[in-house]
Amino acid sequence: MLVDCLNWRIENDIDKILSKPIIPAEFYRSLRESQLIGMSGYTKDGRPVIAIGVGLSTYDKASIHYYVQSHIQINEYRDRVILPSATKKFERHISTCVKVLDMTGLKLSHLNQIKLLTVISSIDDLNYPEKTDTYYIVNAPYVFSACWKVVKPLLQERTRKKVQVLSGCGKDELLKIMDYESLPHFCRRQGSGSSKYTRNSTGDDCCFSLDHGFHQQLYNYINDEALGIKPRAPIKQGSFHVGFPEPNLTGRKIVQTIETEFHKLENQKGFTDQKNDAKTNGNEHQKETIA
Repeated sequence: MLVDCLNWRIENDIDKILSKPIIPAEFYRSLRESQLIGMSGYTKDGRPVIAIGVGLSTYDKASIHYYVQSHIQINEYRDRVILPSATKKFERHISTCVKVLDMTGLKLSHLNQIKLLTVISSIDDLNYPEKTDTYYIVNAPYVFSACWKVVKPLLQERTRKKVQVLSGCGKDELLKIMDYESLPHFCRRQGSGSSKYTRNSTGDDCCFSLDHGFHQQLYNYINDEALGIKPRAPIKQGSFHVGFPEPNLTGRKIVQTIETEFHKLENQKGFTDQKNDAKTNGNEHQKETIA
């Protein structure tokens, strides 16, 4: 596995990915607004707290390559800058983080993003193993159980074992391992999901915002690295293509699993429209897989 990881880094020139900014700035901002991720602070023992807005990430402003590039850049920045800084700050070796996944706004139609999410998960499992201690799921709506049954089999066993679903916004449980100041904004009070971040949160409050300190430091770091590359040719727009394994997805099986979950939910109030919409998308995915 280590050899495969090293080969992947060499073949895709990963060591230089932090010198490949996503430009122009307006495009990068739209990317950040559609791929909600950030760092809210540290646990009491010094591990970085990575927050991810799963339910409200739309991934609809760019191709899959830009989102994969952005994800890997955050991984690399964590490993090269954040973790060494935390080690120095807390005076102990720190090599892992925790992740808090906000499910606010999650719908069954999010299963349409299954390929991208599986690619990102596979990259982490294969090339950044054991970098995340625990995945905390918060603000999970009723449909989470249906989505989880589809996604769970696609994850590595070691990853599945790290997932913990917390009650509500998870505030009480998370305060056992981190201070209030390090809580992601969507965990600070019951019912305060990430859907409110654009209207009610400032750049300092919301770690998803490009104006947040974490993203400003990351953005400046990448641009500074780009300026240090010789020769200093003008930076061209375009994604940094990274090879990734195609998800081993069986379209028919996924559709059948979704259908099963819909049958369980069809008598529940408010799910009729979601069923019709997602069934249409599921059939399209099935046709593409069979074709």
